[in-house]
Amino acid sequence: MFEKTLTDLIRGIRTNKKNEQKYIAACLQEIRQEVKSNDPDVKAVAISKLTYLQMLGYDMSWASFHVVEVMSSAKFLQKRIGYLAATQSFRQDTDVLMLTTNLLKKDLASGNHLEVGVALNGLAHIVTPDLARDLCQDLVSMLNHSRPYVRKKVVLVLYKLFLKFPEALRLSFPRLKEKLDDPDPSVACAVVNVICELARKNPKNYLSLAPQLFSILNTSTNNWMLIKIIKLFGALTPLEPRLAKKLLPPITQHIQTTHAMSLLYECIHTVITGGMLNLGGNSDSLAAMCVNKLRIFLEDTDQNLKYVGLLALAKILPTHPKLVSEHKDIILKCIDDPDISIRLRALDLVVGMVNKKNCTDIVKRLMSHLLPSSNSDPTTSYPPPSTLLEPAYRSDIINRVIYICSQNSYSNITNFEWYIAVLVDLTYVSGVKVGEILTQQIMDVGVRVKSVRQYCVKTMQRLISDANLLENCKLPDSNAEVLYAAAWISGEYCSYLEKPIETIEFLVQPGVTKLSHNVQAVYVHAVLKIYAYWANSLVYNWDDDAKQELIQITAKLKDKIGMFSSCTDLEVQERAYNTREIFSIIHQNLINEENDLKENGYSSQKAPAIITEISPLFFSFELNPVAPKAQKKVPVPEGLDLDAWINEPLPESENNESEEEEESYGYGYGQTFGGSGDLIFSDGNGATVGRRRRRKNGRKNGYESEDNEEIREKRRNERRERIKNDPYYINVDDKSPLKRSRSDGRSDGLSSRKTEEIDVDSIPVVRLTMDDFDFKC
Repeated sequence: MFEKTLTDLIRGIRTNKKNEQKYIAACLQEIRQEVKSNDPDVKAVAISKLTYLQMLGYDMSWASFHVVEVMSSAKFLQKRIGYLAATQSFRQDTDVLMLTTNLLKKDLASGNHLEVGVALNGLAHIVTPDLARDLCQDLVSMLNHSRPYVRKKVVLVLYKLFLKFPEALRLSFPRLKEKLDDPDPSVACAVVNVICELARKNPKNYLSLAPQLFSILNTSTNNWMLIKIIKLFGALTPLEPRLAKKLLPPITQHIQTTHAMSLLYECIHTVITGGMLNLGGNSDSLAAMCVNKLRIFLEDTDQNLKYVGLLALAKILPTHPKLVSEHKDIILKCIDDPDISIRLRALDLVVGMVNKKNCTDIVKRLMSHLLPSSNSDPTTSYPPPSTLLEPAYRSDIINRVIYICSQNSYSNITNFEWYIAVLVDLTYVSGVKVGEILTQQIMDVGVRVKSVRQYCVKTMQRLISDANLLENCKLPDSNAEVLYAAAWISGEYCSYLEKPIETIEFLVQPGVTKLSHNVQAVYVHAVLKIYAYWANSLVYNWDDDAKQELIQITAKLKDKIGMFSSCTDLEVQERAYNTREIFSIIHQNLINEENDLKENGYSSQKAPAIITEISPLFFSFELNPVAPKAQKKVPVPEGLDLDAWINEPLPESENNESEEEEESYGYGYGQTFGGSGDLIFSDGNGATVGRRRRRKNGRKNGYESEDNEEIREKRRNERRERIKNDPYYINVDDKSPLKRSRSDGRSDGLSSRKTEEIDVDSIPVVRLTMDDFDFKC
């Protein structure tokens, strides 16, 4: 017959691009017939085609039994096709795997090492706990195979068996340990690789292999094996500190002599993680040698080497910051690297290298990525977004700049005016929303450092008067939140203001209503504080001109502060109304006093008392910074028990039965309140029909006391008479079928319907029309 080969199938798929699905469906039908053929060659070709289609996403689990048939073929080429199909299609729950145990045993015992290799490769992919248990002894015995090719593969397959059947590790570990001394280096390398992978989970179990591994470390020239051994020693050294001194000479020799960058990095990494830099003696010289070698990584054009070099330097930095700082130039160059991962690792190093001497230089270097050129004024407008640095990275730089300057309570800052200027410059960085953290920093420095307050107030004036910052406050990347700090500092330390009235005018300009609500609230409060300070300053030079100026300014502010009253935020509204009322009171007081003086023909040389009394409301005490843990340092006075009650709690009322009956409403049910505040509903006769909230503790029978029973009965009778002819109420009396007796002597008109037949004729029916309603208000 003319069956399609695998080559024909691939060509057919490529030539039927438009009808690929239809063509493959036809081929699958042919394959289903071919796998049933008695000719092993036809069946093998069919399985090979099916394996190719499986890689394209088509299911071949239906052909699992036919795959096993091809695996059992006597021809090596057909057997290889079967094992390839098994590795791709078999899963842990494939039912025909139980049929492969004897087949694998037979192939593992074959005299053809190629067949053994194919079987080992297939077993590594399809091994299950059952297969691992059944074939464990066979594989251990094959560790003495005459061919290194087979021994190497057996060692590697054993690792897969250990994962599925951990008990096999205990049984085969002595034989596996012997293979470390195998004369063939590929076998020893495979054993080292397996042990290194096993030690990742529990390194302590492999400390006994240290002598053999140390011997290989001194004698082997295979870089790959040395890398694995050194990595394994890096995991063993923390468990056995004595290994560090033993390993130091050979590792140092490899660092000095090797030209393989991968081996060099593993040696340096093991020196760092193994604690060899803290052994004393020549540890400083070893650290210097490692740092110098890592500089080679940073100078290399390979980006991967740069990255791992920066990672290694970041691990050396905590113990030897001075050595790392000596290479500040090359590290700062990495900040300009186009690869963002390298830039981020370089920033980690820069943060750790900062001290008082280099803080200013490092911050300037970081700021060069963010701010516009020096020939432009950053306060005039927003600079164009950087094309090199994305917003997330620019935000990360700003956060690191602030961390560098503020760490350890600003220990790296020697000039706080410079730091305030840096924070203000950061406000104008385009495309980055960091206004909240800048606000916190400006306020923190302004409160903590008294010497910088005058400069800080002056700088805040520049922010408040910036029309562009106010105009762009609605942009998603605006830093207008900084105006919160600007207004707060200007109000709190208004004594440093050169022109208070000018500042007030900026705070009440029409555009400020576009700011966020919390900023508007601070604006209103700052206006009042600055006004109080300015008005109090007029007292010392009080005359008619000062009085007229005060009256004019007060009237003007009373009108302008009203724009905050329309804000949707309640806090802003409250502050605005309170402030406007204060201005109204002051203004009215000044007008009244002026009118009185005119009527009497006098001129006052003394300022009104209301002017001198408003300033102490804000400036009686100085606002000082308080440490977050300051309260914990205050000792508790003797005899003071903070857990004791200040006043003993009131005892619960013993008479839980008392309740106050309120005016009834709606559908004949009254509303009463129990002793615990429970809302109880009752019908007109006092029958309880529902309650809003039930107390957890039990109550005695009845909710009313006997003393009030006569009063309550009188109220019920009055209510019955009142609603007797009311068509909107159903009158429930003692004779009504809606009422039945309960065990407690009360009636429940609602639940009685379950046991007694309702007399429908006794229910009053009223026909309502639209004319019966009065819609007049």
